[in-house]
Amino acid sequence: MRSWFVTTLGDPQEALEIREIERPVPARGEVVVRVKAFALNFFDILQCQGKYQEKPALPFTPGAEVAGVIVEVGEGVSLTVGQRVLAVPLLPKGGYTEAVVVQEDDVFPIPDELSYKEAAAMYITYHTAYYALHTKALLQPFETLLVHAGSGGVGSAAIQIGKALGAKVIATAGSDEKLEMCRQLGADVVINYREEDFSQRVKKETAGHGADVIFDPVGGNVFHLSRKCIAFDGRILIIGFAGGTIPEAPMNHALIKNYSLVGVHFGYFRKLFPEKVKVAHDELMELYKAKKIKPLIYHNYPFEEVPAALNQLGSRETWGKLVVGTKEGAYE
Repeated sequence: MRSWFVTTLGDPQEALEIREIERPVPARGEVVVRVKAFALNFFDILQCQGKYQEKPALPFTPGAEVAGVIVEVGEGVSLTVGQRVLAVPLLPKGGYTEAVVVQEDDVFPIPDELSYKEAAAMYITYHTAYYALHTKALLQPFETLLVHAGSGGVGSAAIQIGKALGAKVIATAGSDEKLEMCRQLGADVVINYREEDFSQRVKKETAGHGADVIFDPVGGNVFHLSRKCIAFDGRILIIGFAGGTIPEAPMNHALIKNYSLVGVHFGYFRKLFPEKVKVAHDELMELYKAKKIKPLIYHNYPFEEVPAALNQLGSRETWGKLVVGTKEGAYE
């Protein structure tokens, strides 16, 4: 079977190499998943470059999200061979491969209605958005939710989950194509942040009230403009800093407008409360079956094109999630 390995640090086309390896064998508490599809994430590029907080020894296989079929189980495992699952493998044995060993706690059954490529695209983005909006912000029906970078992986999930929770959703994006994606995802109002001041538009759309909840994976000046249109008693969700700048917040402004700055670190939450993540997964699967959420996939790439796909992801000109499929029979 084949796996991609980071063999030297650099950009994906320099760092990654396909190698033939032995089929994995599960230890106690582990399962082997025959990978049908895996998702790409921006932090995979940082791992190739040696710029991510986790720096495993070379060579290692990146990839944090896969979907496929269980083909072998170790002792003490309640899951069974043949189950369709999504899984979250850990470094150095990540998911850019045709089969991967994963701890049972990091494996989640999926319904027959959910395709492998959609399942591979769901875990990080939808769990992050659901944890942020449902658990941290306690988003209520008829509240106004402002989602930044609405056509991105986590932003597109936030739009759909916001609508599923009954909110009015305003989304920002930087091109007409991406704005149309936000509309198709269910956004009630879309704003091109390159062409107008979104804070003024949000005030206009809410009759001066402002957004009750703001979902911000961008940071930088986007955060400061968001402070201008947050409602009294609102919640600004700090998801990340894709804009490259980590802003500083004036606490007197938060006091005057009585809003909350809410950190959202889903990865740490997952480590502390894995049983709550299992419950959230079941709830997300019900939302999918009810057709209230559906992953936005930019493209499905063949296994051999991983470096090119990562370069495309790094251009920041894509939307949604990028997924890689593996060939039938490759594992066997």
